[in-house]
Amino acid sequence: MNPIEHILAEFPVLILDGALSTELEHRGCNINDPLWSAKILLENPDLIGQVHTDYFAAGADCAITASYQATIDGFVRQGLSGQAAAELIRKSVELAVQAREGFWAGLPEERQRLRPRPLVAASIGPYGAFLADGSEYRGDYKLTEEELMDFHRPRMKLLLEAGADILACETLPCLLEAQAIVKLLEEFPGAYAWISFSAKDGLHTSNGELIADCATWLDKHEQVAALGVNCTSPQYIGSLIGQISLHTKKPVLVYPNSGEQYDAGTRNWQGASCQEGFGERAKSWYHEGARLLGGCCRTTPEDIRTIAKWAR
Repeated sequence: MNPIEHILAEFPVLILDGALSTELEHRGCNINDPLWSAKILLENPDLIGQVHTDYFAAGADCAITASYQATIDGFVRQGLSGQAAAELIRKSVELAVQAREGFWAGLPEERQRLRPRPLVAASIGPYGAFLADGSEYRGDYKLTEEELMDFHRPRMKLLLEAGADILACETLPCLLEAQAIVKLLEEFPGAYAWISFSAKDGLHTSNGELIADCATWLDKHEQVAALGVNCTSPQYIGSLIGQISLHTKKPVLVYPNSGEQYDAGTRNWQGASCQEGFGERAKSWYHEGARLLGGCCRTTPEDIRTIAKWAR
């Protein structure tokens, strides 16, 4: 049984964490860098562990690691050796595992019975995140399936070897990249991943494919433990859950952003936030069929706490 099935067999909801990068920024980190939150693996790894712990304390059943934009090539481009880059990628998992073990050991036994032992999900961001030009919200990079597999292989191997419970393949803008990752998973028997797309509206991925077609394709693959959308405006989530649920029997996951839009040119967030009432929105997403719920960019531990209040 995969890790998500194991939890959902006993609990109705698996609560994901919220934003890591923008939460680090909120706590004083400068992430205006091609490495984004991966930069903090170098500068202040203890703070990453503290954010993971704070999300666990807020009610999260899963920590997503600081490896979204962490790649061998990305670190080498910033002057690190390949060996140092590999150590930092492994460290992203180790920090989350240490935070999980410390939190769980300190939780009274009677409270442990009320929630699952948290998972560590190793973040695998899309090729567009490595480019650091916002193309994870467009999907307009021109690579073949094989080239995408070659790009993702070294990081996937390191994250699994470091002890991740599951892979969080997230903010994927197009089906081709999801297909490359699923094919690559076959090289790692026994490993599971969730596949999560960025979407531009209630029907389509960022690249313009129907989310229903993506769900139909992914439903056939055993190593895909769950599928859904992230870093997408909350206003589209209900429609996207409906479309995905019609075409898969796998658990549906959603962890939207705050509703603001990211400007890759200025590296700033623009527009109004939809965070007010986040917990109640998440409750409606649960009733619409989602079973893994959390937040992405600009969401906070308090947003996760509002989910846990009704989900527990």
